[in-house]
Amino acid sequence: MSTYFIILAAAIVFPVLLSFDKKVAFYRRWKYLFPAMFITAFVFIAWDVFFTRRGVWGFSPEHLSGLHILSIPVEEWLFFLVIPYASVFTFDVVKAYFKGMKGQRAASLVNLVLLGLAFLAMILFPGRAYTFATFCLMAVLLVLHQWMLKSTWMSRFYFSYLLILIPFLLVNGVLTGTAVPGEVVWYNPGEIMGLRIATIPLEDVFYGFDLILLNITLYELFQRS
Repeated sequence: MSTYFIILAAAIVFPVLLSFDKKVAFYRRWKYLFPAMFITAFVFIAWDVFFTRRGVWGFSPEHLSGLHILSIPVEEWLFFLVIPYASVFTFDVVKAYFKGMKGQRAASLVNLVLLGLAFLAMILFPGRAYTFATFCLMAVLLVLHQWMLKSTWMSRFYFSYLLILIPFLLVNGVLTGTAVPGEVVWYNPGEIMGLRIATIPLEDVFYGFDLILLNITLYELFQRS
């Protein structure tokens, strides 16, 4: 069993088991979750294939099963299902246990601050492919929520993302070389800012933000359609 697969299995086991908790009853909303996950996965896998072929990032074969689809390890495909599942589950747990959570003005302010950060990063690092693409998508999503969808659940999302960051950074830390010999995933230093949290490129925090926010956006929209 590959290192990458073991990491993913550890990340998904408890969210799946706890999906049947009576108060959250996450399994009842799988019909909205899975379409959201598959649509988002299509976007991010296309991104992944493009960046892998360009050498923006890559994968160390000693940590993989050796099975590939479109030059992407099978484990990487599973990443785009496992992490969103665990993350949307966390979002729904927050919804179930913190029903009175508001803070829409604070969420709008955070939207604007992050939007400014995104534009600054794109201006300062236009030639760094991972940096530019990550912050460009973040800017698009924030504009969508701030002025078009005017989402009322962004405060819940931000609180959830702070919780999600703990396991997300643990998973990414292992993938980028913390506590394992060598890296499962490597990054071309010419395509990132060079700022890291331990072994994790800072861009990964915002890449995770994009991945999870797009999943939750579609998940919420499907529930209201």
